[in-house]
Amino acid sequence: MNENQRLKTLMDLLYFKTQKDFAAALNIKQGSLSDILRERVNVSNAIKDKLEMKFDVNLTWLEDGIGEPFFKKKPAVGESKEGVPYFDMSLSDAKDRIVEEQRAEYLVNYLPFNDCTAYLPVYGDSMYPKYAAGEIIAIKEITNYEILQWGEAYVVMTDEDSNSLRTIKLIFQHADDSKLILRSSNPNFKGDTVISKKNIQSLYIIKGKITRNVI
Repeated sequence: MNENQRLKTLMDLLYFKTQKDFAAALNIKQGSLSDILRERVNVSNAIKDKLEMKFDVNLTWLEDGIGEPFFKKKPAVGESKEGVPYFDMSLSDAKDRIVEEQRAEYLVNYLPFNDCTAYLPVYGDSMYPKYAAGEIIAIKEITNYEILQWGEAYVVMTDEDSNSLRTIKLIFQHADDSKLILRSSNPNFKGDTVISKKNIQSLYIIKGKITRNVI
């Protein structure tokens, strides 16, 4: 496997479903990405820099196939144990509540979001460009489902009666107060999902996002 083929592997690992979205994340034209994936041209140093800075890609793996595709940073946690836990996990791996799933990788002590419940990496591109794959979101658990901020993004986790959803979506008001409308921000993802409030296992509002150099 050469580096062009490994770039295609990265696209899959980062859950980009289309070349258009992956190209947008790299700030290049779709045609340029297509030429690379078809092995007509090499992966430029500029693209490699973006992959490393934005997605923590291990360039040694990209160029030579040595090591793992991504760096895994684990800064030491201070003695004070201050901060919010970062969970290096996909929502699809979660069960009922995020904070109960596994031990945190480490704590992120970033004052603007220290009232949050957890930090999570974003997978997939259903919420692009609001939240792109590889970015890290700060989430805060919501327990009162009657007071929600319409049009804001939430992490939604439902029970089996609502297909055990584990997703990030914008939430909108439904005509029936017992239900909610879930919607992607990416226009390529068509259609809404309607769920009943009673089927929500846990709900987290997304307070914001941070770059990897913060953690």
